[in-house]
Amino acid sequence: CLDEEGKVHEFHSRWRTDDCNDCSCYRSGISCCTSYMTPVDYDNEKCESVFNEETCSYKVVEKDDHSKECPVHSWVG
Repeated sequence: CLDEEGKVHEFHSRWRTDDCNDCSCYRSGISCCTSYMTPVDYDNEKCESVFNEETCSYKVVEKDDHSKECPVHSWVG
């Protein structure tokens, strides 16, 4: 399989892209999906989600104090 970056991957191989997608190569083509969960149910007035590209994960923190995490009631991904 030839990915978006022009790299060749063997059939039945798996890899993670720079933009945090998990991909697999099959004879029928490449399949990719996000490797992370996205927070959807939290206090949007008080908190904000911050994406960490190194860990491919979200953290939900208070807008005024990023050292304080907020509770998340639901994630999708």
